[in-house]
Amino acid sequence: MSIVSCVAGAAEYPTHVVRYVIPSAPGGNADIVGRLMAQRLTESLGQQVVVDNRAGASNIIGTEAVVKSPPDGHTVLQIASAHFTNPSMTKLPYDTVRDLAPISLLSSTPLVLMVHPSMPVRAVKDFVAIARTRPGQLNYSSAGVGTSGHLAGSLFAYMAHVNIVHVPYRGTAQALTDVLSGDLHFAFPALTTGLQMVKTGKLRSLATSGLKRSALAPHLPTISEAGVPGYQASIWNGLLAPAATPQPIIGRLNADVVRILNTPEVRERFAAAGSDTAPGTPEEFATFIRNEIAKWATVIKAAGIKSE
Repeated sequence: MSIVSCVAGAAEYPTHVVRYVIPSAPGGNADIVGRLMAQRLTESLGQQVVVDNRAGASNIIGTEAVVKSPPDGHTVLQIASAHFTNPSMTKLPYDTVRDLAPISLLSSTPLVLMVHPSMPVRAVKDFVAIARTRPGQLNYSSAGVGTSGHLAGSLFAYMAHVNIVHVPYRGTAQALTDVLSGDLHFAFPALTTGLQMVKTGKLRSLATSGLKRSALAPHLPTISEAGVPGYQASIWNGLLAPAATPQPIIGRLNADVVRILNTPEVRERFAAAGSDTAPGTPEEFATFIRNEIAKWATVIKAAGIKSE
């Protein structure tokens, strides 16, 4: 495609409905972010932006559908954290970096390190100290192999140099039930879920997993500042398009997304759900993707994690 035709295409874009693919089921964090973004992009682009939930195979089914779509800006993909870990856990029908063009990060949602009150710890440093004296004896739950809670624990073990045991469940509810009962020692739920548990007094929060403190829980330090420097295991959402999408269209989408994410109303809506907006350039997002893939490849290999 020539430069002239690219510019012309961007000037006319969009000419019809834009399909906003979310490769996960309705109702979760990704869906909340995606539906808000689709609504705002409909207003910004002057064309209907329709959410298409394509769940399955750890986000792979929906991602593959976008990779195979016409690269004209009328199909976009909202990715989550599994996008960065899938390349190290399974054989993919596409190349994560080569086949998709970054537009912008959208949001970052921290997890929280929660322990059962029977554990005599109130700080991350204390928790690490106990874990080092009890190798292989402390166990944590997650909603399944390869989920955010599982990988947060694997990263913690890798960076804190502790031997902890992962116990996977088929969903968040049962995973947290067994921590609440004291059958398991700790977990890494999403911050909003964790704060609800704190209110009951049945679990104790030690720290959050983001790079900065959360506005929802400013009293909680990050794991990085509380004893494991550099630790970061947030739930991310970002927007991409098929790789050959013309750069003028990528630029148009990026400008609209950044403007939307910087509005006070959207920042407040994200904050209420425990998320921070994370706008940036396509180049910054591309670098972030490569760095996250490399980071999780190291952790997944060290932990011997394989997809189920």
